[in-house]
Amino acid sequence: MITVLVSVSISAVEPVKIYKGTSVYSSDVICNVSNGKVYRKNSVYSSDVVCNIRENKIYKANSVYSSDVIFTIRDGKVYSGNSVYTSDIVMTIRDGKIYKGTSVYSSDIIATVRDGKVYKGTSVYSSDIMFTIKGYLTIEEFVAVWYMVFYAW
Repeated sequence: MITVLVSVSISAVEPVKIYKGTSVYSSDVICNVSNGKVYRKNSVYSSDVVCNIRENKIYKANSVYSSDVIFTIRDGKVYSGNSVYTSDIVMTIRDGKIYKGTSVYSSDIIATVRDGKVYKGTSVYSSDIMFTIKGYLTIEEFVAVWYMVFYAW
């Protein structure tokens, strides 16, 4: 008789944490992203879900209803709600820059993302860091965090 021992290791994925400014203190956590959901501060309770990500859409709280779509992301463009019309583009994300609407002009840069830091406009000065990301985010997760930081915080 041959006995086969199979060891299965399931490692919990650490949530990606978003901090105020340059801080990395737990008391300065704005939100965290885990399993396609953005939670308030350090919480992992379903009552603290601000928004969730399904494919290329950001939904309110735990909803998956089309009426609760906050943003749709396609080809680096962020559309309001379920729309994919050019007139509904809120921002464009390209090469580490966030632009107003459909623009890709430097005068329309809202923020710059560099080395886990999100800076105001085109700045890369530490005094202009709006928030710090500890971990990797997809473009959809980044948009969900943007929503949390600027609309739901």
